Amino acid sequence: MAPASRKKARVTRDASAGSQAAERALKRRAGRIVRTLARDYSAAECALLHESALQLLVATILSAQCTDRRVNMVTPALFRRYPTADDFADADPDELEEMIHSTGFFRNKTRSIMGACQRIRDDFGGEVPDNMEDLLTLPGVARKTANVVLGTWFGKNEGVVVDTHVFRISHRLGLAPKKTTHHTEQRLMELVPRREWTNFSHRVILHGRAICAARNPKCRECTLESMCPRNGVEPPPADRVQTAGRRRTRRPAPA
Repeated sequence: MAPASRKKARVTRDASAGSQAAERALKRRAGRIVRTLARDYSAAECALLHESALQLLVATILSAQCTDRRVNMVTPALFRRYPTADDFADADPDELEEMIHSTGFFRNKTRSIMGACQRIRDDFGGEVPDNMEDLLTLPGVARKTANVVLGTWFGKNEGVVVDTHVFRISHRLGLAPKKTTHHTEQRLMELVPRREWTNFSHRVILHGRAICAARNPKCRECTLESMCPRNGVEPPPADRVQTAGRRRTRRPAPA
């Protein structure tokens, strides 16, 4: 092998070894994050109130661009009015729109709920499917909704629920690049043990509400602070140093 070729091969091996070492370090840090969240939010569960797979499916559709609190205000009366998939499938669209109006995007959500329930009635015997392939055939159901239903109701970890909190916090923690929810889910599935996928999402969501808000996160109160590179987070004023007419920012290195 020519010297130039040997040098190129050595550089390639070194780069590969460095990449593998970085991945191992990231997995160790992810493991510490998973364990810390499990300790801090041991009782975490789905915030959407439900008593059946159908109710959870409908509530999850309603939760798009809407708070869980608002959805939980709407669903008790909704589920009394429409207790089965048949009832939703045959609903008066105008009446259904009125009942879910406060959740936003009510016309689209009405079409999704009615379409999904018609499919459940006609193709699945009135029962919500318990597998990813069939769930994804329902109108208005994508991976996030399917993951919620499978993980929370059926106890099947087929993926990681990536909502706005999970997407934001995964990037802040340096676990996933801030590209798309699909990229984030795939990366988390590589870093988080499968048995933890559903609970991890529940815990991150609670952490996002309690500590790691979109604006003004409470980093000083966060038990993950020593493990967090704080990607995209402006440090508090006390951590900013004015030097030579420029603002220089100190950020703690990830553990």
